[in-house]
Amino acid sequence: MPIVSPPIYAIGDLQGCYQSLITLIDKIEAATPDATFIFAGDLVNRGPQSLQALRLIRSLGKRAQAVLGNHDLHLLAAAHGIRKLHRSDTLDEILNAPDREELLDWLRRQPLALYQQDHLFVHAGVLPQWSATKTLALAQEVGDVLQGPDWIGFLREMYGNHPLRWDDELKGNERLRCIVNALTRLRFCDKDGTMELAAKESTGVSLPGYLPWFDAPRRQTEDVTVVFGHWSTLGLIQRPNLIGLDTGCVWGGKLTAVRLADRALLQVSCPQAQRPG
Repeated sequence: MPIVSPPIYAIGDLQGCYQSLITLIDKIEAATPDATFIFAGDLVNRGPQSLQALRLIRSLGKRAQAVLGNHDLHLLAAAHGIRKLHRSDTLDEILNAPDREELLDWLRRQPLALYQQDHLFVHAGVLPQWSATKTLALAQEVGDVLQGPDWIGFLREMYGNHPLRWDDELKGNERLRCIVNALTRLRFCDKDGTMELAAKESTGVSLPGYLPWFDAPRRQTEDVTVVFGHWSTLGLIQRPNLIGLDTGCVWGGKLTAVRLADRALLQVSCPQAQRPG
């Protein structure tokens, strides 16, 4: 008999909303007891229980995978004094936890891109000139550094908006920074793949010459289904080759899960933990 893989549910931006996650997992397991989970990044921050959320996902072991989001990288940088905490950050519990180092070590070993069941997972976006194969290879370049001995040194060089356009000839930290920005911050780019990273998500829709990364012409990932989060004002998106999962849990929206095999949708309503501002 053929081996049947457990059903995979993709889950959108959690951002420390632990109680919502518990409710969602209970709903999933009631329908699919052997389910496994892939999180679209931003596991922590801004929500009320980032420590508990991180502990729970780690405790799921092989049942859970995650791609890194910008808030997850912010936690790693803040933990080593590279970035200051913002007023809206809710990371203190993790930073003061007795198992802090184990949690941070687990987090930095998560990838920036995953491929499962013909779905490509990233937190934010994929540049139009990258195929799925290339995206995974470039994400692995960053992963090799984050999991290597000089990962803290890399975090010090990771921040910044430049270069805004990918070039295969990019080297060193510029190359890695461009990869990180695309996979964890991208929302808009022009038709040639130049990123727009300065606009706030609520105002970027009027940027002349730019369009959502997934609407770029001749996008090289049109032949796979890309699963992403990061863009709460878009809400749920389900196209034949696109699943957008950030439905604004931390803003009082919903936490969303989609079963990959048949697009079955499960959502839970979430109490507002942050007000946009």
